[in-house]
Amino acid sequence: MIIPWHELQADTLTCMLEEYVTRDGTDYGDIEMGLETKVEQVRHLLRTGEAVILFSQSTGHCNIVSRNSL
Repeated sequence: MIIPWHELQADTLTCMLEEYVTRDGTDYGDIEMGLETKVEQVRHLLRTGEAVILFSQSTGHCNIVSRNSL
């Protein structure tokens, strides 16, 4: 199920984005970026519609994925 990012409270969205960008195995290439920069990049992808928040009812977890991967 797609969760509209703009319907989440600001604090909830920020926590979700921080959790997403700090997951094990998340790779941003050779350039090291701070947490705030990583969060803003993903927030931008959500705002532009390039990414969406998916909620899995079977696992109870959210993930952020490219809209093209749907």
